Amino acid sequence: MRVEYINPFVESSVSVLKEVLNLDVQREQISLKSKAIPVLEVAVIVGLVGQVEGRVLFDMSKETTLNIASRMNEETITEFDDLTKATITELGNMITGRAVTKLSEMGYKFDVTPPAIFTGQNMEISDIEIESLVVPIVSPLGRIEINVALREK
Repeated sequence: MRVEYINPFVESSVSVLKEVLNLDVQREQISLKSKAIPVLEVAVIVGLVGQVEGRVLFDMSKETTLNIASRMNEETITEFDDLTKATITELGNMITGRAVTKLSEMGYKFDVTPPAIFTGQNMEISDIEIESLVVPIVSPLGRIEINVALREK
């Protein structure tokens, strides 16, 4: 996996989270995974197809999701409802939009699928033959793992 695919997602994640949440966020140690990855509780998945293909996953606990949705909507949200799902999906859209703009400016051609949200216990994401880079980002609202599995076609 080439670093030029990864950096736009890492940089966009950090900058969007700082701007939208108005908080300091810290990037933790990056890890590389070559097999199925357990999902925390809530995952927003965006697919890329074309010259660059694969997926980006924004993974977090339900508590983190509620904290972020509360902050973004400027109200206390205590239930994982349609507003929470829409808010977290929009956050994924914002990060992905900024990242794919950077990739497009670098000359890569691809299409992006609309974000899909998955929730539940004991879920796994398995990518056939694509290594995944996991970038944990932490803030006072919780931890988000940006999981990028992309390759050039």
